[in-house]
Amino acid sequence: MSVMVARKKVVRKWEKLPGRNTFCCDGRIMMARQKGIFYLTLFLILGTCALFFAFECRYLAVQLSPAIPVFAAVLFLFAMATLLRTSFSDPGVIPRALPDEAAFIEMEIEATNGTVPQGQRPPPRIKNFQINNQIVKLKYCYTCKIFRPPRASHCSICDNCVERFDHHCPWVGNCVGKRNYRYFYLFILSLSLLTIYIFTFNIVYVALSEGREVVDSGPALGCSLSLTVLTVLEVLICFFTLWSVVGLTGFHTFLVALNQTTNEDIKGSWTGKNRVQNPYSHGNIVKNCCEVLCGPLPPSVLDRRGILQQEESTAQEGSCPRAPGTQEPPATQGPGQAQEDHCVLSPQVPVPSVSDPELPEEKQRTPGELPVPPLDAGRAEH
Repeated sequence: MSVMVARKKVVRKWEKLPGRNTFCCDGRIMMARQKGIFYLTLFLILGTCALFFAFECRYLAVQLSPAIPVFAAVLFLFAMATLLRTSFSDPGVIPRALPDEAAFIEMEIEATNGTVPQGQRPPPRIKNFQINNQIVKLKYCYTCKIFRPPRASHCSICDNCVERFDHHCPWVGNCVGKRNYRYFYLFILSLSLLTIYIFTFNIVYVALSEGREVVDSGPALGCSLSLTVLTVLEVLICFFTLWSVVGLTGFHTFLVALNQTTNEDIKGSWTGKNRVQNPYSHGNIVKNCCEVLCGPLPPSVLDRRGILQQEESTAQEGSCPRAPGTQEPPATQGPGQAQEDHCVLSPQVPVPSVSDPELPEEKQRTPGELPVPPLDAGRAEH
């Protein structure tokens, strides 16, 4: 006999989230799907620092100071920590509207705009919002079915609306938004310092090794030449990295001082023809830096590791103990009767048959015969 057992299958919310993101470690890590350039970033940082610690640091620690590798290790660990924090965190993704919410918003928009004649373009879906006595337009996202908050934008790569969207950075493999911008800025700042540090001491190592080549001869000379070649390779990598990383750090330092995003700077939101002032700027560089880099970090609104429970019905074969004297239920039942597998836990009470001699005579009838009600006492005497 088969028994239907309902089991609860635990499903995390990150498994059902829309968009083009990749989740690892049961939703704890959130990244974009395009991670090839992120792996290149790791390779360049780890490879360059490994060569520096393996060769140059050992010589410089003996010849100059043991603090050189210590300070390099601190910069390296800080840069890697901020890189992973930027890449593996939620940048501030805004959840999409539920079907009921989307339908209500659509009805509200239709009631506001009215019926648009056929062939005419409908008006843009915009709401006006006032910030610091200045009107800011909230645009409607046709993908997420929401009016985006101020400074939010839809990332075409991740297919999500991100709060205080700055840009999508393939080098970190994630969007840069409200929840990870400070870590992105600290990453490029520490990477710039690390690159300058390695570049400087590599040049010092080359200068010291040139004087050593005059004294060395034989196998020692060949070993020093090979080390010099590796050092020159590191110098070239650091040289080309300096132009991009240090320049990027300077650009974002300028944006932080103005409390502005890369997206706003590219679009010219506050420097266009209208000369609209930035309503988010405090007019003070220190206050802007404190708000962007030291302000409270908002929690994620996705609840990636929340639980969605789904029931699964599984059939299990098993025997059910029956009381003595019970019979198996018939395989087929008459029309209109529900078939049901059940267990009888108490002895069955015998039901007298229709021809039981112990029954009163007037209650005995043949099968199929309708019961005849007894005659009234008064009519029988009459």
